[in-house]
Amino acid sequence: MSSPLPPPPPRSSSRSSSRSRSRSQGRGTVVIAFVVAFVLASVTSLAVILVVDQVRDRQADDRSEDRSDSPSDGSADDPEDPADRGGEPVDVPELAAPTEPALAAAVSEPREDSVYPEVGDPGVDALHYAIDFSWFPDDDEFTATTAVTFRATTTAERFQLDLAEHLDVASVSVDGEPTDAFEHDGKDLVVDVPVTADERYVVEVAYGGPPQPVDAPTTRSDFEGVGLQRSDSSGYDGWLWTMQEPYGAFTWYPVNDQPADKAIYDITVHTAPDWQGVANGVLTFSEANDVESVNRFHADAPMSSYLSTIAVGDYELTEDESDSGVPLAYWTPSGDESILAAIEETKDALAWVEEKLGPYPFDSLGSVVVDSESAMETQTMITYGNTGYTLSPEVIVHEIVHQWYGDKVSPNDWRDVWMNEGMAMYLQMLYEAEDLEVDPDEYVAIYGAEDQSYRDEAGPPADWDPDQFGQSNIYVPPGVMWHELRTRLGDEVFWEMTRAWPYAAGDAFVSTGREEYWAWLSEQAGGDLTPFLTEWLLGETEPATTF
Repeated sequence: MSSPLPPPPPRSSSRSSSRSRSRSQGRGTVVIAFVVAFVLASVTSLAVILVVDQVRDRQADDRSEDRSDSPSDGSADDPEDPADRGGEPVDVPELAAPTEPALAAAVSEPREDSVYPEVGDPGVDALHYAIDFSWFPDDDEFTATTAVTFRATTTAERFQLDLAEHLDVASVSVDGEPTDAFEHDGKDLVVDVPVTADERYVVEVAYGGPPQPVDAPTTRSDFEGVGLQRSDSSGYDGWLWTMQEPYGAFTWYPVNDQPADKAIYDITVHTAPDWQGVANGVLTFSEANDVESVNRFHADAPMSSYLSTIAVGDYELTEDESDSGVPLAYWTPSGDESILAAIEETKDALAWVEEKLGPYPFDSLGSVVVDSESAMETQTMITYGNTGYTLSPEVIVHEIVHQWYGDKVSPNDWRDVWMNEGMAMYLQMLYEAEDLEVDPDEYVAIYGAEDQSYRDEAGPPADWDPDQFGQSNIYVPPGVMWHELRTRLGDEVFWEMTRAWPYAAGDAFVSTGREEYWAWLSEQAGGDLTPFLTEWLLGETEPATTF
């Protein structure tokens, strides 16, 4: 997720689609001037960053006004209700069953999360989600059917999944047999069917309800709820999208909603004929008629549920290819050239990140722009809010880094979300410093100037307040920590270990914890890093730096 810095002040909406040297020099002059001011007057890091942001060149408000003035604003009034039209729906091909190797690759070790133990069930290891989701913008509710293939981790008289309380369950079946032996209590869907350890089962749930999020465990200003959201703003009325970290996938499908459980996904989205549904993975089927539009996406790399995504609206698809041959897909609001130009920075951003971390770890990279003030590293289909900050090149870099740190390798407990955000924030810092032609040591020091205040506000990076999820303490202090470690170890050792960690488990897509990570880092560094990591990640006091 993008760091919780405020969106930048308004600025000129014109920008080149590539990074220009003249822009870098201009921004560099601003930053250098304020670095001096910082030293002389103790300006906080946030103030400096806000001044830097003044020269960013995107005006989200102007874009929104331009779109709302267009002949068709993509609102819920545009698509005709398919019930009024009649006719036959799209003939969607039957979904192929997942292969044995694919299911085997999705085996995980679920656990009770130490921060949010009420979400997820360690007795369920989800292997595959087949989600069939329908949303027509004139309706107040969506309908869906989800089949979950899972492995029971223990022998038990029942099992449970997470499903939002405000959704109505129409039916449940287990291995093709309908059952009434279930209870939907709060967000817990409990199915009273016995399961045996290490045996596989398929539970299919038909359900529906209003698209609405649940309360977020944070005071961050850029999102108030987590999960499925329905927009009502001008130009986006009736559009759906998700932001669901640390949880919230259960607002649109039954799920074991914890980071330790990874699964493969097939997501089919039905919507109005002129609209498009977007989800993780590769688009494998797309067809529309007078009744509906249907898109199907396949994600073959196992992913944690918080990294899944769905978006529905008046989208158009632009395809490209990275310099390294990765297929790129940009899902942007139809006719909005300024948003498309911003998201096309992905190509250069990916090339920059690959220079640091090595080859991109997935088969494709997509981007979808939604009516949000945040951004989220949803796996292979990154979700970007339509603000100047969240569409800036530095945030695009941040979210792409997460495809290595956070997606290929995820934390198995929310206490260790710093594993994701620290490295993404550090590379964002380096990208900004390079773009601005500023010394990295000085630039990282500006970010780190408020380290102590971040710890005071929300706790140490690896022992934070559960009611303050996603605050700056999990971003900036770990980012500064990586620069300090690089200073001590030297570039060769640091970058070698940084590139190697996402592949420590080979090509597998895994969740892991701090114990394994700290031991691995110590081995790579040739000495015990536990005292260093403990001070930076668990200490209540800001550590000293040597750069």
